[in-house]
Amino acid sequence: MNLALILFSALSFLGYGSACFLLTSIKSEFDRYGLGAQRTLVGAMQVGAALGLLAGMDEPWVGRAASGGLALMMVVAVGVRIRIKDTLPRTLPALFYLALNAYLCLAAF
Repeated sequence: MNLALILFSALSFLGYGSACFLLTSIKSEFDRYGLGAQRTLVGAMQVGAALGLLAGMDEPWVGRAASGGLALMMVVAVGVRIRIKDTLPRTLPALFYLALNAYLCLAAF
């Protein structure tokens, strides 16, 4: 089960992190968040952390660090969603990935 959760999170963040470089719709979202200038940094951090999750399957400390970093990133994401007064349905993905990566950090590696 933990392996499936690690792979799910890693693939999710590889996809979203890569999209930060490729999709204009993501650029619009970051502008809406007031974080347009941080889009490429966030994308790079997400791709790096996703690779860290995968590396954590051989080196657990790397997986713990990566999942912990992603959980912290999602704390910030939830805070941004609250600051811009997003609806609960728009905030739920960040809450889900916060819970998932907190679990991975504490229990999976």
